Amino acid sequence: MDFDRQPLGTGKLNRRQLLGSGLALGSFAAVAAGCSSIFGGNSGGSGSSSSTGIANSLPDPSKAPGTDLIPQVDHIVIVMLENHSFDNIFGMLGRGDGFTLDSSGLPTNTNPNGSGDDIRAFHSPTPCRAYSTPNQSWNDSHISYSNGTNQGFVTASGGAAMAYYDSTDIPFTYSLGSTFPISDRYFSSTLTQTFPNRRYMLAATSLGMANDTPGTNSFQTFLSSGSADLTAHPPNGTIIDMLNQYNISWKNYNFGLSSLILYPYLVANPSNLLKMTDFSNFLSDAKNGTLPSFSLIDPNLINYVGNSEGEGDDIQYGDNFLGQVVNAVMSGANWSKTLLVYMYDEAGGYYDHVPPPSAPAPDDVPPEIVSPPDQPGGFDRYGFRVPCGVVSPYAKPDYVSHVVSDHASLCRLIESKWNLPAMTKRDAAASNLLDMVDFSSSPAFLTPPTLAAPANPSAAQYLSCNLNDSQNPPASDVIPIS
Repeated sequence: MDFDRQPLGTGKLNRRQLLGSGLALGSFAAVAAGCSSIFGGNSGGSGSSSSTGIANSLPDPSKAPGTDLIPQVDHIVIVMLENHSFDNIFGMLGRGDGFTLDSSGLPTNTNPNGSGDDIRAFHSPTPCRAYSTPNQSWNDSHISYSNGTNQGFVTASGGAAMAYYDSTDIPFTYSLGSTFPISDRYFSSTLTQTFPNRRYMLAATSLGMANDTPGTNSFQTFLSSGSADLTAHPPNGTIIDMLNQYNISWKNYNFGLSSLILYPYLVANPSNLLKMTDFSNFLSDAKNGTLPSFSLIDPNLINYVGNSEGEGDDIQYGDNFLGQVVNAVMSGANWSKTLLVYMYDEAGGYYDHVPPPSAPAPDDVPPEIVSPPDQPGGFDRYGFRVPCGVVSPYAKPDYVSHVVSDHASLCRLIESKWNLPAMTKRDAAASNLLDMVDFSSSPAFLTPPTLAAPANPSAAQYLSCNLNDSQNPPASDVIPIS
């Protein structure tokens, strides 16, 4: 495609042109050259935003947009994994609001199976994330929510929803969560799947997207019809647009599939494509001290071959990937002025015991559902809790945040750093996660701590995940009718 003849905001991008050789290394540069295309503050650390909850409001109205409000940090790094709830990953961590344990140290948390029995939370017998169950669609998520009781997970997805992992499965993730601060009130942004939640990470709204399946928005129209409407974008743009507008450097490091494609107009901009690069370059940039001001890291998002911990994946590959990211940052030349945030996009259908609270609706765009038959609901409630933590020299030791946050908080963090205007009502009212750092004292982790070695799964284990696409609870975790 000739981008000079196809300016942003006019026309459509064909799916074949968009996909092209996008899964091959080096395709981003090829796109920028017109060849095949790709698929994919608060400086005091109080954690609260000074925003009034109004779109376009500034964290500090007394200062110009683009002003650096947090000079202690030069580099913000965000890495978003996939499809696990807080209880599923950190329920057995021993920090934060996890499982309730019996005298034997096992969870007592249960969900009814609809036949008079209860299914108790159980340690997954495999590190494999099943492809088809549990499910986190709009309907299944709202069934799981069960009018605020969180007692519908087994009804929606079967017993697999009650599985959890622990330090024997994901040793690095547990070591990270035991050492650096975590949040036990970080929620996904909406009660549904990956695509809408990752849109919130980029723009503090899904712009109506309610499921991963085809709908009427620009990205899903592309998936179903083969063309992307490049005129479709959030009214106030995305955080990427904000960074560009105020000349703040950024890169998206990925494995050939980028979250930015969820707003297709972003990847139709050749200057953006030049900032989208292979994950290996993150490792070298961290080592050499050449990280940009903002780094967005996408794991390998391809099911069955990925390290995102999504459907069909072996979560130990995700543990290894997170270890690579964090260790590269801690050992790199930019460590002293870096703040890294890791989180999961949504709960993946896995049980969590904390009902998501109400949330500010980001805008007036309703979800793309038809109720009935779809479950009723709107964008005025958070999704289920997901793991989230902060890694930085300034991170607070032995700290668990109880401040309600969501993916819009990632936008608010960036806005709080560079005094950027809020894009929607959601990020305007969001926490900026800075309660997990302390800029008033000497940095507690200036010398990086030693963390557990990441999991090192074998190729044979990986193949086993593909062959064993199921997770069923052991009989001992079915509590019979008394």
